Amino acid sequence: MIVLGIESSCDETSVAVLKDGTVLSNLISSQDFHINFGGVVPELSSRAHIQIISSLVKEALAKAGCSLDDIDVIGATAGPGLIGALLVGYTFARGLAYAKKKIFVPVNHIEGHIFSGFLMEVKPIFPLLVLAVSGGHTLLLLAKSFTEIIKLGSTVDDAAGEAFDKVAKMIGLGYPGGPKIQAAAENGNNRKIQFPIADMKGKYDFSFSGVKTSVLRYIQSAFGAPKTTLIPEEQLNDIAASFQFAVVRALIDKCELALKNFEVASLSLVGGVAANEELRKSFFQLGAKYKKKVVIPKLEYCGDNAAMIAFRAQSLILAGEKFSIESDAFPNFSSKYFINASL
Repeated sequence: MIVLGIESSCDETSVAVLKDGTVLSNLISSQDFHINFGGVVPELSSRAHIQIISSLVKEALAKAGCSLDDIDVIGATAGPGLIGALLVGYTFARGLAYAKKKIFVPVNHIEGHIFSGFLMEVKPIFPLLVLAVSGGHTLLLLAKSFTEIIKLGSTVDDAAGEAFDKVAKMIGLGYPGGPKIQAAAENGNNRKIQFPIADMKGKYDFSFSGVKTSVLRYIQSAFGAPKTTLIPEEQLNDIAASFQFAVVRALIDKCELALKNFEVASLSLVGGVAANEELRKSFFQLGAKYKKKVVIPKLEYCGDNAAMIAFRAQSLILAGEKFSIESDAFPNFSSKYFINASL
């Protein structure tokens, strides 16, 4: 089976070709100009997708050594994401599928991330505990198969990646926050400041608005205002390191709680924040502690990418799911495969 995948949910345009689960090409065009605005501008993102998507599809097919006629399935992100950005990739992919009479699969973006570990040579094993962490989502999930996903917990306020971005802005590091916080933290003392994490009373949910507010109160108290010119570099690094430590600890603690209460064969850390080195290291340590197989996608597959969308489309087809290009409507924000756990 050869699958063409298209991803355009936010500020990356990506096209990939997979053959029987092996990645033949995975091209990603990042919209770096959003840095100038301190965040993603939806209308500009949509326009950038329009400008690049056609040529990116041609390039991905050429790199994979195949043509549209060789493609069996076309999958595209159908949500969640920025409406305008999603429409570009979704309608382009659907149009190709209609014109070439190919199977079209609308893919839930989060499901793409959840199973991105299967793009690696060493693959996860079901039942699989998944920590999905990105700028818009923080989820703890138990995947029993490709079509049965139990949602154990989610964030009740800010996503972890969102908290990284907001704290980075507070202390003057700028956007995107994740890489900048990590870089500053490498030169800081992560035990210097004890930033609190909300106690969710034994549940699997997360809360990061409190630690974000704690950082704000700390810099207001210590430096008078959240301006980088008032924060010496050494102390700025300590703030970054202490904040990062608190967030990572919260994520790992919930995973450990789930490991104690559910039968799990392997662990997988996915999503954009999975690129964080401190989190990756702590996740591997957790797996070693409980003697569980750990699979974390390489960096190319942590952020938004079409390879994960193509793989998810393939996994649904192989699971026996049926799709009709005439009836599948946009957007497909919710996932019928998510089951909320009764805890």
